[in-house]
Amino acid sequence: MIRNTAIATIAAVLLAGTASADTLREALVSAYQTNPTLTGQRESLRATDANVAIAKAAGRPTLSATAGINKDLSRSGILDTGGSGPTLSVGADLSYPLFSGGRVKNSVKAAEKRVEAGRATLRAVEGDVFTQAVASYMDVIRDRATVELNANNVKVLETNLQATNDRFEIGDLTRTDVAQSEARLQLGRSRLALAIGQQTASEARYREVMGHPPGTLAPPPPLPPLPNTEAEAVQIALADNPDLLSVQRQTVAAGYDIRVAEGTRLPSVSAGVSGTYLNNLNGNNGPAPNTGTQTTAGVNVSLPLFQGGLPAARIRQSEALRGQLQEQVVGTERAVVSTTRAAFANYHAAQKAIESQTVAVKANELALEGVRAEQSVGTRTVLDVLDAEQELLNSQVLLVTARRDAYVAGFQLLNAMGQAEAQDLGLDGGPLYDPLGNYRRVAGNWSDWARDPKYVPVATRTVDSSEMPASPIVTPDVVPAPFAPPTTGTPVTAPATAGVTQPPQ
Repeated sequence: MIRNTAIATIAAVLLAGTASADTLREALVSAYQTNPTLTGQRESLRATDANVAIAKAAGRPTLSATAGINKDLSRSGILDTGGSGPTLSVGADLSYPLFSGGRVKNSVKAAEKRVEAGRATLRAVEGDVFTQAVASYMDVIRDRATVELNANNVKVLETNLQATNDRFEIGDLTRTDVAQSEARLQLGRSRLALAIGQQTASEARYREVMGHPPGTLAPPPPLPPLPNTEAEAVQIALADNPDLLSVQRQTVAAGYDIRVAEGTRLPSVSAGVSGTYLNNLNGNNGPAPNTGTQTTAGVNVSLPLFQGGLPAARIRQSEALRGQLQEQVVGTERAVVSTTRAAFANYHAAQKAIESQTVAVKANELALEGVRAEQSVGTRTVLDVLDAEQELLNSQVLLVTARRDAYVAGFQLLNAMGQAEAQDLGLDGGPLYDPLGNYRRVAGNWSDWARDPKYVPVATRTVDSSEMPASPIVTPDVVPAPFAPPTTGTPVTAPATAGVTQPPQ
């Protein structure tokens, strides 16, 4: 009930946005469709799906055909039939495993559990990518605001310096006042340069996660209601965190691996039918006929008596691997609890910081106004005004940072609780990826000749044409056509996907 309510609320708030700017929802849609970490994990799950078909194939019949032409080089005694010419032989063998000590059944169950673990891992990767996307989105908003605040501060300091020089010329202020104003202006310019560098880095990170540079970003929608207590948040996380679910499913699969290893000590039973056709191509030069056929059918039982200790070694190895995963379950649980508690604490700390910094900004604005008025009548110095301006700037930057930290921490808490995936967020940029579709298609496949089309990467590149090397090295497994440098000088990107806003390059 809690999860369903949270999902509905998340979907509702993320659907809100403005038409004139990139919204957080659009950024998440872009990351969902083109982020290489996420698209690569989908392919990893498809590979895991194929393990089920591989395990099932061991319990299915096999059919093989043989053909050959043979010539006897020597023959004597009772083997001499009077013919030494080449002999054509054609045969077919059909074999069906009846019993394999439970190895096939347990291998299939282990593969299916690993598919479930892979799906949980895909959920975890989705949540992590979306958390990165939210963090990069908020970083750009924060750093752009910081640059704007520092740029305004530099303009104010330039005005202050000009006014200080003018008053120094008429003897109203000293050279010390001018030096203080000059020093504070250079400090402001230095902080502006650092802020611009940080903004550039944040925009580069945004481009890495989303696949395109940020345009004008709209303010994010409010977060859905979060748990009121830390214990409630931890309880939800332990029940639905995908990382924890994944390692739990892997542990169950390892238990089936032990049974597979134990099955190597049991007998195997198979049924077979074979047919052979022989033809002496030299004709009948002896008492034996020149052609013949043979058909056989039977049941074979194989009972391993001694394998050099191999089964025991495999069993011990499988048990140790399961023990390792059992320890990893505890370790992952610790990490989930720690992450949830930290995100909960950071969120509430940032909320308190927002309240305090909001009051601080208003107080510093009032203080600056008073200091300027007092400085105009001679009761305050230039340094007092500069300090008041710096205090206001610091509180404004801290307020912007606290808002960013609160939003990111809140989304990190959603991710820790397993509620930050595509289905939870209600993204409407097109149909969501269905991991069951590929599983249904490949898990029960019987054809030896079935094959998927050659894979073409769907993740977008972020390299501009001006940044491409003169002679790029292309590996044999990479399809070069989609990545060929454009001739128009535009950045190398994939075509726009429906539902994803592509900002100007």
